Parts: sequence; C-alpha cells; structure tokens
Amino acid sequence: MQPQQWLSNGKIFDYQNHQLFYVDSNPSCRHEPVLLLIHGFPTSSYDWQKVWTQLTEHYRCIAMDMLGFGYSDKPKQHNYSIHQQADLHEALLQYLNINKVHLLAHDYGDSVAQELLARANNGGTTGYISVCLLNGGLFPETHQARLVQKLLLSPIGSLINKLMRYRQFCRSFSAIFGPETKPSDRELRDLWQILQYKNGNRLLYKLITYMYDRRKHRQRWIDALNQYPGPLLLINGSLDPVSGKHMVDRFRQLIDRAADIIELGKIGHYPHWEAPDHVVSAYLNFVETEKKEHLMLS
Repeated sequence: MQPQQWLSNGKIFDYQNHQLFYVDSNPSCRHEPVLLLIHGFPTSSYDWQKVWTQLTEHYRCIAMDMLGFGYSDKPKQHNYSIHQQADLHEALLQYLNINKVHLLAHDYGDSVAQELLARANNGGTTGYISVCLLNGGLFPETHQARLVQKLLLSPIGSLINKLMRYRQFCRSFSAIFGPETKPSDRELRDLWQILQYKNGNRLLYKLITYMYDRRKHRQRWIDALNQYPGPLLLINGSLDPVSGKHMVDRFRQLIDRAADIIELGKIGHYPHWEAPDHVVSAYLNFVETEKKEHLMLS
C-alpha cells in the first residue's frame, strides 16, 4: 500500500484545536474486537501497512498518527510529551465510543502504551484485553540511542535538525534494520515523504524529548507492566542496536509477571516492517491461545 492510498483511507479527528489523522478499518462495526495500534518515532501509522490487511481480517484496527507525526498536525510551538499522546489516544477511543481494546505498540508507542496501562491499572475507564509490545525503550537504561538522536536531544538539536537531509535520514534509519531486511529505496522515499508532511522533518528535535519522559517516569512505566493483569507479549528483533536482545535481557530481569517473549534473531528495530508475516502469525497465535485458556478457566 502506498502512502497516498493510506492517506485516502483515513479520517480526521479534531481535538483541542489540532487535527489528528487516523485509519479505522471498519468504523460501521460495533461488535468485533478492536485492535489499537500505536506507532514509533519518527514515523507514523503507515508503519503498520504491511500487517494491516492480515490483522483487519480478525479485528477492527485503529491506528492514529500522534501529534507531530505523519499526517496529523505538527505545531511548531508545542511541548510534546508521552502523557499528551496517551491523552489523544484516550480521546480518540472516547470519540469512537470504544472502551475495550487489544493493544499493539512499537518504539515510542511502547511508552505511550505503558502510560495507558498505568492509567488503566489505577482505575482508568479504558480496558486493555491484551498487550503486545514490539522493539522499544521500555527501560531508559537499555535504550542505546543513536548518535543522531543524542545530537537532536542536545543544546544544538535544532541546528542538527535543520542540517538533516534525505541522505542522512536514509543512512541513520537503515542502520537500525537487520542486515538482510533493509528498507528498499522506494520505501525510504515513501517514509521521507510522510515525514516531510507539514514540515514534520523539522520537528524531530522537539519530538525526541520523549527520552526525558522515559527517565522521569521509569518506575511508573515498569510498574504498569508488572501490575497489568492481562496477557502480555513482547516481540523483539534481536539485531536492533537500539532496543534489541539487550533490552529483552533486562525485560526478563525487571518484569516479574508472566509474559510471552518471541525473539526474531535476524530482525532489527522494525519487526512489523522487516518480518510482517512472522509478527502477524506470532500475534494471532498469542491472542488465540490466551482466548482458549480464558474459556477453559471460565
């Protein structure tokens, strides 16, 4: 699916004077299970396009471009935060009259998912039937930021951002994929095109401040995973230099509740892009297994 088709399939949600783009695979259906997909940095909901068709055969899938990303508004004078992105997802679900979802998140979206779970664990109104997390900085101490990320977060971040061009984007983005699953030239052009929408490529230094959020709320978000009562799955590309096998090792140390872990040995930071069939198969097997176990116990 090309970006223009993805854009044409979407809708706009107006919230607090911002226009937020989202895709809803079956808005007329009120009964089938809903799967909320939350994308990563610096990309958009388009990340899910390789798994979208297969997942929509089983779920009503909803994916939003968070504020500052993709086809959503990208205000220049704005302090972006994980908490606000969680607010936006809750507002979208309320707008769509949805109060229970399966959750699938990646990268930056993992932090948003952790905040959503923290709220649910403390009496929030949204219920999460199951949670699946892909590669992401679940623990700030294991997040091995790339040089360009460190520079964007530094006092000269705005200058670095101005100097970033398509060539630099391709080099830094491709470096976090597995050696056998690099994005094609066409895919890189598509992703860059979306990043440039409403000059989003010039806001990376403001969006990257999520790293501060992760440090500040580390314990809250670890507790969110440990206290979440539902089924939890981690799918991880082991060759990811940012949040690969080393993050999984830390996950096993800190998350003391039952969780399924699937490690993809030849895959990097974007499992749903690099190995979409594997991700869909693992995810559907996880949900179906949990459903059967629940029926046996009930």
